Amino acid sequence: MLGFSRLLLAALLLISTQVSAAERPRISIIIDDMGDRLQAGNRAIELPGALSYAILPHTPYSRRLAEFANCMGKEVMLHLPMESEQPAPLGPGALTLHMSENDFRQSIRESLKSIPHASGVNNHMGSLLTRHPGHMQWLMEELKTSGNLFFIDSRTTTQSVAPQIARENGIVTAERKVFLDHDIDPEQIRYQFKRLIRSAHRDGSAIGIGHPYGSTLSVLEEMLPQLAELGVELVPVSSLLQKRSEGETTWQASLSH
Repeated sequence: MLGFSRLLLAALLLISTQVSAAERPRISIIIDDMGDRLQAGNRAIELPGALSYAILPHTPYSRRLAEFANCMGKEVMLHLPMESEQPAPLGPGALTLHMSENDFRQSIRESLKSIPHASGVNNHMGSLLTRHPGHMQWLMEELKTSGNLFFIDSRTTTQSVAPQIARENGIVTAERKVFLDHDIDPEQIRYQFKRLIRSAHRDGSAIGIGHPYGSTLSVLEEMLPQLAELGVELVPVSSLLQKRSEGETTWQASLSH
């Protein structure tokens, strides 16, 4: 009888652990601006956990890093350059307001081809372009025909219409919550990392964006192993979006009854 009680207790503890893990707040971390530096890119991909990597198109190491990330079981994204309000070099594959619709669409297709295994897209800069519904419509149509890729708005402007246009086109979308390394001082990066954790606990999930800077990678190497203690789960962006989508579907279904 005592043996049965112990088995029952162990089973209940196992169920409790599984439930608590399933209900744990989720974060996703995207490492942006990958593709120009091989050593920093490799170090970023070797970080522990299910991070996602947004790779700039047509850069010296874009394809190599995309293949390495995929081999490591990490999620790959296209980091798509878009015109900014402030004049700045955008690099190859940039989308601008003056482009014709045909050139705009063709540029997106070529950029996607340059990044193998991409399951989604986020914007590099884009504080000007993401405010324009027509151009965002062209983008979302291309993402839909390229395999229903998801779109993450990096939120380089509060006036972005990209998420709204994405939803109107049936594209799964979300917005960046925290930039980890606007300030590359390690203490500031730790502070932003903790903000991301607090946001996830408050809202159920949150997306952070960082870059392959030495200080950022060092802080992540230090902090990522502590996520279980902090009560959150690190998941690929696509998994976080799927969970959010399931939650919205359940909520909408409850309203219909």
